[in-house]
Amino acid sequence: MRYVQFTEDDQQQMLAAIGVESIGTLFKDIPENERLTAPLELPPPLSEPELLADLKQLAARNRTCDELPCFLGCGAYDHFIPTVVDALFAQSGFLTGYTPYQAEASQGSLQAFFEFQTMVCQMTGMDVANASLYELSTALTEAVLMARGVTRRPNVVSARAVHPDCKRVLQTYLADEPFTLKECPAATGRVEPQAVADLIDEQTAAVIVQSPNFFGQIEPLDEIAKVVKASGALLIVIIDPLSTGVLKRAGDLGADIVVAEGQPLGIPLSCGGPYLGLLACRDKYLRKIPGRVIGETVDAEGRRGFCLTLQTREQHIRREKATSNICTNQGLMATRAAIYMSAVGKLGLRGIAELCLHKAHYAVERIAELPGYSLRFDGPFFKEFVVRSERPVERVLQHARSKGVLAGVPLGRWFDDLNDCFAVAVTERRTKAEIDALVDALASAD
Repeated sequence: MRYVQFTEDDQQQMLAAIGVESIGTLFKDIPENERLTAPLELPPPLSEPELLADLKQLAARNRTCDELPCFLGCGAYDHFIPTVVDALFAQSGFLTGYTPYQAEASQGSLQAFFEFQTMVCQMTGMDVANASLYELSTALTEAVLMARGVTRRPNVVSARAVHPDCKRVLQTYLADEPFTLKECPAATGRVEPQAVADLIDEQTAAVIVQSPNFFGQIEPLDEIAKVVKASGALLIVIIDPLSTGVLKRAGDLGADIVVAEGQPLGIPLSCGGPYLGLLACRDKYLRKIPGRVIGETVDAEGRRGFCLTLQTREQHIRREKATSNICTNQGLMATRAAIYMSAVGKLGLRGIAELCLHKAHYAVERIAELPGYSLRFDGPFFKEFVVRSERPVERVLQHARSKGVLAGVPLGRWFDDLNDCFAVAVTERRTKAEIDALVDALASAD
């Protein structure tokens, strides 16, 4: 009974309590062809020592980024996390506070969120930020809903090099609403401002641009912003938060709403989550912002304190007037990001960004020297770039794995015209020796 919660007698007592004859009757609403009609084909039971040994053997098959040089990217990156982040993050006051529903009783968490918002504003060049969202896809979708609410227009124009998964989430959210998502081509890896202008009309609520984009290219945001402003639409920009160490802030280039995936800010890869969504905007859109905004105040005795200044959640006081169904924030990961940003500071952020930039450019120079490989796009980039291979991409990447290198992400899974390409991301963690090992692995692929 150690691993099986209910006995047959327990099940019969529960069925009797609810007035149902059998398990089959309980699940009668599930179509017959969807039900399991035979026992699962499971191996015989194991003793506890045997089970632990088996699990240990399975776990040993995993290879982490601490064991293999990781050049994977496309939205999740292997960055260095200072030890102080884990040390502070693990303190029970942060770890058990998580997302407080009686938030005013958790002044420490509220202060952490307030500091987080402040640093996000500084990083993006925006006036106000919320206390976080779940991850980038959620943040982008909420930004589009904001833009639709502000402009009272239904449709969106997106650059082609916006993360494809984010666009799919957006389309899923708005599947039952009048909504069109037009995609702006990017033959050179970047969008042309005139191409954006050609797609905008009086029904366009927002234009979405990612910079550095999904291909690693840096978009001409200032020129795109002029086109978007003239149309009455809003410009939503997706950024890599670490790129702000070397690139102009999106807010300074004309963005109305800025969103980002906060995973590079001290959050481990963790097999895909939990991650962190960032959202910041201009002051004038504050009332349309989703989730929570933490503010600074004083109590009855004049002492500094923090409170939920704005909370537009649907089950709260705004009810049907709520701007979003987001009812909380990614509190634990936002706290972790706040610790990371505080630990590295502005100079540290710049240093990290410069290391990413220089190491990525060294990798490009080395790979470009190899026969059978070329750079797919030749515009300016930050830490990620696309390589075209004359050899089958999957075979090249499998060969690199056999050499102990995670070489890149095949792009054919998202783009049919890039079946011969893979994306390579180079973070500050990668050493010259590891980059050289990547080059050697690519060179020896047949």
